[in-house]
Amino acid sequence: MLSAVMAGCGAMSEGWLRAISQVPLAAERLELAGFVDLDPGRARHLAREAGKPEAATGTDLDAMLERVKPDIVFDVVIPGARRPVVETALAHGCHVLSEKPMAESLADAAALIEAARDAGRIHAVVQNRRFVPGIRRLRRVVEEGRIGRLTGVHCDFFVGAHFGGFREEMDHVLLLDMSIHTLDAARYLIGAAPQAVYCHETNPPGSWYAHGAAASAIFEFPEGVTFTYRGSWCAEGANTSWEGAWRVTGTEGTATWDGAEDLRIGRVTGTEGLLRAVSPAEVPEPPDPGRTLGHASVIDEFLSAVETGRLPETAAEDNIRSLAMVLAAIDSAERRARVTIDV
Repeated sequence: MLSAVMAGCGAMSEGWLRAISQVPLAAERLELAGFVDLDPGRARHLAREAGKPEAATGTDLDAMLERVKPDIVFDVVIPGARRPVVETALAHGCHVLSEKPMAESLADAAALIEAARDAGRIHAVVQNRRFVPGIRRLRRVVEEGRIGRLTGVHCDFFVGAHFGGFREEMDHVLLLDMSIHTLDAARYLIGAAPQAVYCHETNPPGSWYAHGAAASAIFEFPEGVTFTYRGSWCAEGANTSWEGAWRVTGTEGTATWDGAEDLRIGRVTGTEGLLRAVSPAEVPEPPDPGRTLGHASVIDEFLSAVETGRLPETAAEDNIRSLAMVLAAIDSAERRARVTIDV
């Protein structure tokens, strides 16, 4: 059994507990041995919520790791605290699974990748949106050539969300707070690293956010593949799914997904006429149905990687490319210029 300490016991940590409870054989594979938070009351509360009132709690991560000596640290702290928390965990010989984003800058992300390599430990990131059935099915559509050669991926995300709190005061709130879910999923579908982006960002009239509640971005990928992203946190009246609404185009057809249950393939079957005849095609099931539980599947994948010594799918070495997409989009929006991505 692997032992873990959870660093950061705020609201998001309760979602982590729910996800852990859904991991196959979680009780036999993982022991939550400690909880750390700047607010000691939160740490004690989360220990009780986890059904571990006897677990160690405290405010000092370094002291906790010295005391408990866990195999894993679950990093659920705010982004500004990410680097010191991960570096402390790695220095104690722990594997780390972090919340998004993996760092506040590419320099910090690169430093954490190097620290993990030096420690001989895994640092991975929770990219739960790529572990949902629709995205796994679309990936199979692309890999198996069911719409021919991939030409484009397009996603709309329009959710009028009234969070209150810190989000309403953030700069670049859509790009920083939400877009990485979609950008990482798109990169996973395309199976390549992005090369450049042009992004236009606005804060529409009527927005209840301080800055950057809407954005449109065009990402360039190898072999002429384009990914477009249109999103808003303040467009009410016709919300998309939280997963977004997707269109994946190929040389022989198109796949669409509404972000929920409606996934369709239209394959070109005609050879004449202005608009060639299209017929519905069979939509494949996920190639790995056991890995479609979102956050729980990320944790399961991470635990399996620790147990076997392989790199997990969302290892920091890979995830830095998703972070690079977000930061390049912000850079492009600020400069009003095309920005190359070289990670």
